[in-house]
Amino acid sequence: MITEVTGILLAGGKSRRMGEDKRFVEIGARSLLERSLDILRCVFQDVVIVIAQDSPDLSSTVPVVRDLVADCGSLGGLYTGLSVARTNRVFVLACDMPFLSQETVRYFVHLKTEADIVMARLHNGWHPMHALYGRRCLPVMESMMAAKDLRIHRVTEHPALKLHTVTAEDLKTIDPAGRAFLNINTPADLELARSIFASDRS
Repeated sequence: MITEVTGILLAGGKSRRMGEDKRFVEIGARSLLERSLDILRCVFQDVVIVIAQDSPDLSSTVPVVRDLVADCGSLGGLYTGLSVARTNRVFVLACDMPFLSQETVRYFVHLKTEADIVMARLHNGWHPMHALYGRRCLPVMESMMAAKDLRIHRVTEHPALKLHTVTAEDLKTIDPAGRAFLNINTPADLELARSIFASDRS
């Protein structure tokens, strides 16, 4: 059980493209929220769920906190999680990733060393919602939110922060297909995920 990093689950999105609350969409009879939370609880001693200020109440066996800054999307959720964590680093996950694995999460934490950020950059770009962040990121995030620059991957560009980039080559033995980074945004994404899940079980 990892004690020096807190697991942060972001579960306060609007789900506009999905048309229903993604947190409670089920794959294999379990919701996306349950799947993500189970992974974090198996890896980290401390786990916190962050929801938006205007999200419906969410009951959980772990602490649930609301965004400290309203209307800043995932960046605001990450900022909140990093601010309330008792540890100097957090590992953040979005709750719409059905194929998360403990092995991949542990690999990212193992790479933390002195890095302020450990983030994957794969063929389809950066993956800031399956990444590790340190407290030195907080003032950078505050400046970004003040400027309404809410693109989380932009935090990797700040010269004061040390970045460790994870590549597809790094992940070829533990997640060769990049499934851990697949997220659900649309009904088509959900259909694909359910198809993959069914294929894996056949």
